[in-house]
Amino acid sequence: MGFAPPDRAGPRLAGGMSGAAPLLADFLDRIDVYHETRDFPALKGPSYLSVHLRFGTVSIRQLAALAWHHGGRGAETWLSELIWRDFYHQILWHRPDVAAGHAFKRHYENVPWPNPPGHFVAWCEARTGYPLIDAAMRQLNQTGYMHNRLRMVTASFLTKDLLVDWRLGERYFADKLLDFDLAANSGGWQWAASVGCDAQPWFRIFNPLIQSKRFDPKGVFIRRYLPELAAVPDRFIHAPWTLPGSEQARRGIRIGLTYPAPLVEHAIQRQQALALFSTA
Repeated sequence: MGFAPPDRAGPRLAGGMSGAAPLLADFLDRIDVYHETRDFPALKGPSYLSVHLRFGTVSIRQLAALAWHHGGRGAETWLSELIWRDFYHQILWHRPDVAAGHAFKRHYENVPWPNPPGHFVAWCEARTGYPLIDAAMRQLNQTGYMHNRLRMVTASFLTKDLLVDWRLGERYFADKLLDFDLAANSGGWQWAASVGCDAQPWFRIFNPLIQSKRFDPKGVFIRRYLPELAAVPDRFIHAPWTLPGSEQARRGIRIGLTYPAPLVEHAIQRQQALALFSTA
């Protein structure tokens, strides 16, 4: 038997070691191109073993050994991702306070996050007006899974564009992710928010439009989870508010009605995030 919470629309996952085995076999057929495909959410790039790692129905030692002995750039890249998982476990062991909402870098413990009213809810409900962000959040809400690249992008957007405390996002992921891992979730959110160990520097901020164009260039993933944007041409799919009004009408789209207008302007929010950290 598999499992899936009753409010999720995603596929039922096969549990146990017997459920992990075919996923691992399938991934080993693709591992040599993992480094080329892993960042593109519309492609079958990841191993999809995260839930099994979370529940111990596949051995981390087995996976590390397989990657090491297989060799090649794809396997080496995957091994580095497995190492990140263990790195965050080590952080949690030595600094258990990070699991209680405390920043690893104590200097950023009390960053005065503005938490603008409505921003967090809009992010949770996939109503930010940025298609890649909203598609990622729908994937999470509907299936209990989110592509790894999109976990970084959505976390960065919540903290650096919407200026919402990272702890709120961390708790939301903890509630929604089927593969929720305390150490990895805490570590990942603190990395994105620039308050953790070996975190992304606070002055490096993901541009959601660049991320969208780079990792979902044709909008395949976006259209999968945002069917209301299916008729938007490729050149406008990442910023549909730039589609001329006449074209919106012709294609049955109205930004602000059938799909939200952008909640914020990235360039402005970036400057506010920089100011927030520079005075922290």
